[in-house]
Amino acid sequence: MYQVDLNCDLGESFGAYKIGMDEQILPLISSANIACGFHAADPMVMEKTTALAAANGIGMGAHPGFPDLQGFGRREMKLSPAEVKALIIYQIGALSAFVKAAGGSLQHVKPHGALYNMAGKDEKLAMAICEGIKAVDGSLIVLGQSGSRMEEAAKKLGLPFAKEVFADRAYEEDGSLVARSKPGAMIEDEEKAVSRVIRMIKEGKVQTITGKDIPIEADSVCVHGDGEKALKFVEKIRKELLKEKIEIVPLGKLSDRKGNA
Repeated sequence: MYQVDLNCDLGESFGAYKIGMDEQILPLISSANIACGFHAADPMVMEKTTALAAANGIGMGAHPGFPDLQGFGRREMKLSPAEVKALIIYQIGALSAFVKAAGGSLQHVKPHGALYNMAGKDEKLAMAICEGIKAVDGSLIVLGQSGSRMEEAAKKLGLPFAKEVFADRAYEEDGSLVARSKPGAMIEDEEKAVSRVIRMIKEGKVQTITGKDIPIEADSVCVHGDGEKALKFVEKIRKELLKEKIEIVPLGKLSDRKGNA
């Protein structure tokens, strides 16, 4: 029996601005990466999202990003390792309070946007993030890309690590994601995206943007909750996973998470 976690970035609305389809998406996934107020969200959104996730029995994770509301955390910023460690502690702490108030417990941490992508290649940045996570709770699962600097940092610090793959993103030959600014970065064809996910889980391979197959491990599949087709896409991928006899379970309940330290 194959198992995989189905995660989604949620709680990314802010004030009067509504982003994503949280209420509809939540019952279909197994883990939620919840924005912590730096790249998106505010206290009211964080409270509502954690309450919804707890009510649906969804594994909750902190989704810390750069302090960049206007750029939605997708612009690179140059911060010192000490600053990064502190902003990680700050954001995990804020979300943890809402998770506790909702009667739940924090399961994992997944960096957001530019912070996620930069830490995948920058050893010092990855270590700063993982040091921040460990300072709060060394049992939290770090969710990141297989073979990345984040995986290396998590293992060095003894943190559990789960390997994430993306349903709707193209891959470079080094296993990194193709930059959104490049043609073909997003997989628009739903059938193609779903078949790629099934192959990543069952065969441990993915075809890169150049057409070359590379090895990949999938503990968790990321699906995006915003966009016009988001709900249909999540429904489709869930249906196909179950059809292929792939059990969908939260990160904390995966029976064999190979990325663990």
